[in-house]
Amino acid sequence: MKVISRSVWLLSLISLFTDAASEMLYPIMPMFLKSIGFSIVLIGILEGLAEAVAGLSKGYFGKLSDSTGRRVPFVQAGYALSALSKPMMALWIAPLWIFFARTTDRVGKGLRTGARDALLSAEATPANKATVFGFHRSMDTLGAVIGPVIALVYLYFYPGNYKTLFLLAFIPGVLAILVSLFIKESGKASVISNGKPVSFFSFLHYWKTSPVSYRKLVAGLLVFALFNSSDVFLLLQAKQSGLGDTQVIGIYIFYNLVYALFALPLGMLADKWGIKMIFISGLGLFAIVYGGMAFSHSFWVIGFLFFLYGLYAAATEGIAKAWISNIVRKEDTATAIGTFSGFQSICALLASSLTGIIWYTWGSAAAFLFTATMSVVVLLYFLTLQKPALESVKLP
Repeated sequence: MKVISRSVWLLSLISLFTDAASEMLYPIMPMFLKSIGFSIVLIGILEGLAEAVAGLSKGYFGKLSDSTGRRVPFVQAGYALSALSKPMMALWIAPLWIFFARTTDRVGKGLRTGARDALLSAEATPANKATVFGFHRSMDTLGAVIGPVIALVYLYFYPGNYKTLFLLAFIPGVLAILVSLFIKESGKASVISNGKPVSFFSFLHYWKTSPVSYRKLVAGLLVFALFNSSDVFLLLQAKQSGLGDTQVIGIYIFYNLVYALFALPLGMLADKWGIKMIFISGLGLFAIVYGGMAFSHSFWVIGFLFFLYGLYAAATEGIAKAWISNIVRKEDTATAIGTFSGFQSICALLASSLTGIIWYTWGSAAAFLFTATMSVVVLLYFLTLQKPALESVKLP
């Protein structure tokens, strides 16, 4: 069987273009927000609220995708919304408008995530699922390298001129929309529609009817998400440690490059050695990074920590979704991933808000040490779970 199919290539290429657009803006977002008057607490709340809105929409649209038996329309509409949100940021700097533009982007992500991941899952088998998701994450993150490079070059010639970047980010977004037109529904990806209406919170019912293994896995993932704040705080800490704008962007590019290079190899290792082993190793790296960022002020030390952070991301993000899709029924894939993503984004609201408050009250070191400590607690949770609860199971 061909592991990387045409559909996987197309979805990965779309993600590359979309991430190039998003990540062109992400590393400069904290500097842009501070330049228009946002405080560290408000930045945390903005990021958290945007992610929470995205999360709830992931759950709803994932359930709707499973209910209707359609994947492609959700993917196409989701990427289109995200592309349109980029130039919106350049039009007006009022806080409510910034929130609206940021939320539009996140709703686009909510529209596409469950359906896209269900398409990826349908193109794989349990034996190579981590490889397929790893390849997608690798391509997605390659876009996260290209985008900041463009931002870095632009800001070198036009320092502090952030608004034009939001207009430039529309270009790769349009390319993503065009490529999405070539995706087609396939027999492997389609599911049978049950014809029932789907309410906005109907995906929450899935938690009660899901396999026990799903609930045990997702419970651990959600506790971790509850203390895993936005990467914006890592970038702000790097900036606060004395790094310039170009160095902050450069180190973020380096992180994404490491992530892109290692996502596929670590996905292949997960298929060979076991998803649990690779995932727990990633959590260990996360704890080291956050503990180190609490005290590091050297450019080289911070650079090394971002290298480890790239390895952590490669060992957990795509692999977690492969893990989930291996323990649920095929016709529930979008709902299962959407439900997890929905709860995860609500946790992100709390995590980013909490981190912003701790930082503001007790300083950045306290915020990072708190996160590192809680990640070790989650790591121990996964170590103590019985093996059958976390392995792939065959469901009727």
